Amino acid sequence: FFAEGVRLCEELARAFRPYKVYYLDSKRAEAAALGGEACEVSLPVAQKLAGTRTPQGLFALFPCPAPMPRQAFTGKGRYLCLERVQDPSNLGALVRSAAAFGFDAVALSPGCADAFSQKALRASMGAVFRRPPQSAPMEDVLRVCHAAGIPIAATALSDTACDLREVDLKRHLVVIGSEGQGICPELLAASDRQIIIPMQPRCESLNAAVAAAIVLWQMRP
Repeated sequence: FFAEGVRLCEELARAFRPYKVYYLDSKRAEAAALGGEACEVSLPVAQKLAGTRTPQGLFALFPCPAPMPRQAFTGKGRYLCLERVQDPSNLGALVRSAAAFGFDAVALSPGCADAFSQKALRASMGAVFRRPPQSAPMEDVLRVCHAAGIPIAATALSDTACDLREVDLKRHLVVIGSEGQGICPELLAASDRQIIIPMQPRCESLNAAVAAAIVLWQMRP
C-alpha cells in the first residue's frame, strides 16, 4: 500500500521496511531514515503521486500487514465490526479509535472502504497496522462469535434499542453501520441486543466515526 507524509511514513516504518521511498529534495534526510530503496522526484511528479497541489514531499510503498486471524475472536475481549462503512475517512477514524481503546480485533464486512486507501490511512494514522482489520462475510463473523460465546450488540435507531448508558458492553462485539444505510435487517435480527446513543429529538443521527467513538469509550474496561 502507498503512504504519504512524514509522520505517517515514519510511524509505519517502525514496523515495516518500505519497498520504495519517493521524496522531494527537501525531504532527503527523512527518506534516508525510512530505509528501503529511495528515489528523488520532481515537484510535478510529487503532485501526481499526492493528487494535490501541495504534496508533503515524502511517499513510501509498504507491504500490507497480514489480516488478524479469526482465532482473535476468543470470547475474552472487545471487538468492533464495521458493516458497509463506505467512507474511507470514517473507516480509518474507526480503526484508530479501536486501537486507541485497546480493542482486540476489527472485522470489515463486504462493501466497506479499503482500509489501506490513502484517505483511510491518513485518518487512521497508522492504526490499520497496529490493529489490522479482517475482511470477512458477516455470516462468518456471526458464526465465529456465536461459537465463542461473544454477545453481539448492534447500533440502531429503533424504538426497541437500549440506551447505551444502561447496557454493560464489556466482552462484546459491537456493530457499526454506514450513515446512509445503517445495519442490514439480517444482522440486526442476529444480534443479541440493539443499542442507541441518546440524542435530542430533532437530531436524526451522528457521524459514524463519532458514534463509534462514543460506543467504544462506553465499552472500556
